[in-house]
Amino acid sequence: MATIHKIGRRKTSVARIYMKPGSGNITVNKKDAKEYFSTDVMVYKVNQPFLLTETAGQYDVTVNVFGGGNTGQADAIRMAISRALCEVNAEYRLALKPEGLLTRDARMVERKKPGQKKARKKFQFSKR
Repeated sequence: MATIHKIGRRKTSVARIYMKPGSGNITVNKKDAKEYFSTDVMVYKVNQPFLLTETAGQYDVTVNVFGGGNTGQADAIRMAISRALCEVNAEYRLALKPEGLLTRDARMVERKKPGQKKARKKFQFSKR
């Protein structure tokens, strides 16, 4: 199997992953995933596709991710890994789809409108 290249997105984060057979190393922006993500929850999110498909420790993943914050980046990586696993074996789709790992979350930050403080917040209204 050659290297698989996939892209995952979440909010303004874009993750490009390169997955190949190996020993389970996950490198994010030239750092180990545990070093790059500060909390265990983020590391779990990145590893979740492997845990659901029972392929933990079988693939090496190299990730280039930019934009957004920690949570958006972790979710973008999770989606890219899920897409790559579906290309490896189509049966993995049955485990990943119900968990929502193959669905692109389209929610984005609402833009600020002119004449308002923020996207929804208005200036204080004075009747008199």
